[in-house]
Amino acid sequence: MNSIRKLCYLIVALACVASSGIAAADARPGIKIGYVEGWSDSVATTYVAAQVIRQNLGYEVKLIPVSAGLMWQGVARGDLDATMSAWLPVTQGAYYEKLKDKVVNLGVNYPGARIGLIVPAYVNAGSISDLPAQKAAFDGRIVGIDAGAGVMTKTELAIKEYGLDYKLMPSSGSGMMAELERAIRNNKAIAVTGWVPHWMFAKWKLKFLDDPKKVYGEAEHVDNIANPGLEAKAKPVNDLLKHFSWLPGEIDSVMLAVENGAKPEAAAKEWVDAHPQRVSQWLQK
Repeated sequence: MNSIRKLCYLIVALACVASSGIAAADARPGIKIGYVEGWSDSVATTYVAAQVIRQNLGYEVKLIPVSAGLMWQGVARGDLDATMSAWLPVTQGAYYEKLKDKVVNLGVNYPGARIGLIVPAYVNAGSISDLPAQKAAFDGRIVGIDAGAGVMTKTELAIKEYGLDYKLMPSSGSGMMAELERAIRNNKAIAVTGWVPHWMFAKWKLKFLDDPKKVYGEAEHVDNIANPGLEAKAKPVNDLLKHFSWLPGEIDSVMLAVENGAKPEAAAKEWVDAHPQRVSQWLQK
């Protein structure tokens, strides 16, 4: 009887330990990360980070698609804990200057980013300054993304600086890609607002138009921006975002997988599971 009683005590004790562990896990706060749904690099980076946070750190993560402006405001207010889609110092520099006292820059996740006007490689134009003379070929328009995005603001400025009698056509990221694909299929000239990293450079032969006036600035970087309260709320997540940074070429396979039809969650999980050493580096293990 004593042995049975001891066994019962042991079972109860183990149950208490398990339940306390579950309670501790349940007590972890949920993490909200904002991203721009139409930007392939934003989707790839955010979903991979979310997979690591869930799988390795044990936090629930809610990913919230927003426009760039709302993304910055959300992080500053604390409605979002972080974003990994901050293009600096030019593209989203105005947002950063306005809100830098209310956010924390945790570091670069993609160096060597770039924005500008992109055309198919077969197009004769090599510079933005070539566009005025080729207005008819381009139908007098530049196809853009969502209004208010940094690259759209810079393109509006480029139209003025280069004296372009072109109309900037707002669209979504997917809408712009559909227009680009249609033009390439018909071997027509088209100019779109674009950036690297992006899967389109792996799918088609494209080129940036030279920007002698430097309206679009030099090479940029994509940074991880957090609300100041994240460190106290979830220090392991804050630490991960300090160390999360892509090596050249790493993000490409995730972006292409999503473009080819994979769900972002599945593409992210496949990459994370295939790169345990890189995940360990991000986690500083």
